[in-house]
Formats: sequence, structure tokens, C-alpha cells
Amino acid sequence: MSTAAIVLAVLLAGILLLLGSAKLAAVPAMRQAAAHVGMTTTHYRLLGALEVAAAAGLLIGLRITALGVAASVGLILLMAGAVVVHLRNGDPAARCLPAVIVGALAGAHLVVLAGG
Repeated sequence: MSTAAIVLAVLLAGILLLLGSAKLAAVPAMRQAAAHVGMTTTHYRLLGALEVAAAAGLLIGLRITALGVAASVGLILLMAGAVVVHLRNGDPAARCLPAVIVGALAGAHLVVLAGG
């Protein structure tokens, strides 16, 4: 596995563990974010669980490449959904930027895995 794939997997896993754990714990900022887009705290916790699962998949994918690929694909889809939710909610494009960045990093991870 290439150094780029390892760096991207670890970076993404760190981001996802941080944000996913905050959603699972329903910290006030995450409860506000859920309410802002019209989601219940329960649904936001589900998203947090998916983010933590993606982090685990990326890290396990360091040994089992197919799992890393699946985690990257799932993460791209999850982040695309986040962008759609923000845009449907009337949020400015800047509000979508974190999801776009994480999705782009997941895409880069997928490309690196496919090339290696």
C-alpha cells in the first residue's frame, strides 16, 4: 500500500472519528446542526455511526484493500448526501465545503487505492 493511501486513510479516519463521535454523543453543536437541516437527534446519531463505521473501514482497509475501497465509496455517497441536504435546506455553498472536502479526500483515497 502506498504512503499516500495510508496518509489519506488515517487523515480521513481521524476526521470521521472526531465528527462521528460528536454526533453519537449528541453534543450541543451537533444537535443544533441536526435541527438546522430538519433532522432528529436520532437520525443525526445514525449518521455519526456511519461516519465511525467508515473510519473503521478505512483503517481496516489498510490491511484489507477491498474494505478500504468500500469505505471510500460509502463515504463519497454519504458526503454527496450531505451536500444535497445542505443545498435543499437553502444553505450557502460555503456550508457544504466540509462535506465536499471530505468527499474529495475519499475520492483521492479511492483513486490511490485503484492505482496501487
